[in-house]
Amino acid sequence: MTSMAMPATTFGPMSVSVFDMQALQHLWSSEELRRIFSEANRIQKWLDIEAALAAAQARLGIIPEEAARGIAGQARAERIDLAKLGAETRRIKHSLVPTLRQFQALCPGETGQWLHYGATTQDILDTGMVLQIRDAHAAFLRDISAIGRELARLAEAHRGTVMAGRTHAVQALPITFGHKCAIWLDEVERHHIRLKEIEPRIFVGLLVGAVGTQASYGPEARAVERLTLEGLGLAVPDISWAPARDRFAEYANLLALIGGTLGKIGNELLNLQRNEIAEVEEGFNEGKLGSSTMPHKRNPVLAENIACLSRALRYSAALMTEAMVAEHERDGIAWKTEWKAMPECCLIAGAMLSQTADLLRALRVDAEAMRRNLDVMRGYVLSERVMLALGTKVGKQNAHEWVYEASMHGIENRLDFADAMRRHPRIAAVLEEEEIRSLTEPAGYLGQISASIDRVLARVRESGWLND
Repeated sequence: MTSMAMPATTFGPMSVSVFDMQALQHLWSSEELRRIFSEANRIQKWLDIEAALAAAQARLGIIPEEAARGIAGQARAERIDLAKLGAETRRIKHSLVPTLRQFQALCPGETGQWLHYGATTQDILDTGMVLQIRDAHAAFLRDISAIGRELARLAEAHRGTVMAGRTHAVQALPITFGHKCAIWLDEVERHHIRLKEIEPRIFVGLLVGAVGTQASYGPEARAVERLTLEGLGLAVPDISWAPARDRFAEYANLLALIGGTLGKIGNELLNLQRNEIAEVEEGFNEGKLGSSTMPHKRNPVLAENIACLSRALRYSAALMTEAMVAEHERDGIAWKTEWKAMPECCLIAGAMLSQTADLLRALRVDAEAMRRNLDVMRGYVLSERVMLALGTKVGKQNAHEWVYEASMHGIENRLDFADAMRRHPRIAAVLEEEEIRSLTEPAGYLGQISASIDRVLARVRESGWLND
C-alpha cells in the first residue's frame, strides 16, 4: 500500500481542530482570541507569574534580588523550545515542570535555583488562565459594544419600518423592525452589565501551595501572595479557591448566556432571509459563493454560523459546570477538563461577537418586503384591534365572537379582513366604512413601540457603554 503522507513543505504542521485548520479557523475563532489562547501565550503567562512571584519574594527578603532580576530577564516565551517541551511533557507526565526546567536553564548562574520557590503547579496554571481570560474579556467588552452600536443604529433607523410580528412561527400583530432591534439591544446591554459585574469575582489570582494552606510560602505567605498578585493586576483571595471552580464556571456560563442571545439573533436573521420571507439580507461581496453546483445561491452564511456556534458554546460551558464537582483539595479529572473547555468557550464567544457585529453592520433591510409580507394576511393581523374597538360598543365577549365568525368565514373564502367585516351583518351594523378602513391599517396599531424604542436608546446612550 502506498503512503498518503503529504510533504511538510506543502501542509506544514498537522491540524485536526477547527480552531487550527486554515480553512475553518475563521468560522470558529478570531485571530485575536487564538493568539490569547495560544500555547506560546499560555506559557508567557506562566513566566510572567513566576517573575512576579520572584520579585515579590525578593522585595520581602525571601530570595536574593539578583535571583529575581535573573528570572525576570529570561521570562520570555519565545526562548522556550516548544517541540522539546512537548517531548519532555510526554516523558515525565507533568504539565509544568518541563517549562520550569527550560526556564531555569536560561536563568544566569544560580539564579534559577530560586525559580518557583514555594509555588505549586495549580498556582501557576490557574492564575495564568485568569490572565488569559482577562485579555479575552477586554476583547469581549469591545465587541459587545460594537454590537450595541449597530443595534442602536438599526433601532433608530427602522423605528417606523412596519413588519409582521410573529408568534408560534406565524403572523400575529404588526411591529417594527426597529422594535425588534431595540429588544435585542436591551438584552445585549444586560450582558454588558454582567461582564462588568463579574470582573471582581473572576480576576482573582491564586498562590496557595499544594493543598491551599500556603505552608510552602513561609510565615510571610500572605504578603507574598498580595505583592505577586498586585504586580499582575489581580485581586487577592481571602482563602484558596483551588477546589472551588465556580469562578471559571460562572464566566463560561456567562459567555453561554451571551452566546444564547447572539445565537437567537443569528437564527432570527437567518429565518428572515428565507426566499419566502426575504425581509433582510446579509451584506454581499463580489466572489461570495453559495453553492458548488447552484450558481444563483446567496446563502446566509454569517447568520447560520452564529447560530451554529451558539450550540457549541453552550456545551463547552456545560463541561465547565461539570468541572465544579471536584474531589478533595485538587482533582485532575475536573481540572484538566477546564484546559479544553475554558479556552474553547472564549474562542467561540469571540468568534460569535465579532461575526455578529459584522452581520449587523452590513445588514440590508427590505422595508417593502416587510410590508408585502404583512399584507399576505389580508388584514387579519388587525383582528385584535378591531375586536377591542368593537368591544367598546357591543361588549368584549360579543366583539370577540363576531370578529372570530367574520375571520373564519373570510379566511375560508379568501376575503380581505375588511370585506369579511362588511359581510358580517352585526359588525357592519356597528362599524362605519371609514372605521373599518382605519382599523385595518397596520401602521395605526403599533402601541407604545416608538416610546419604548426611545427609552432604550436614551438609556444606553446615557450609560456610555456603547463607547467601550
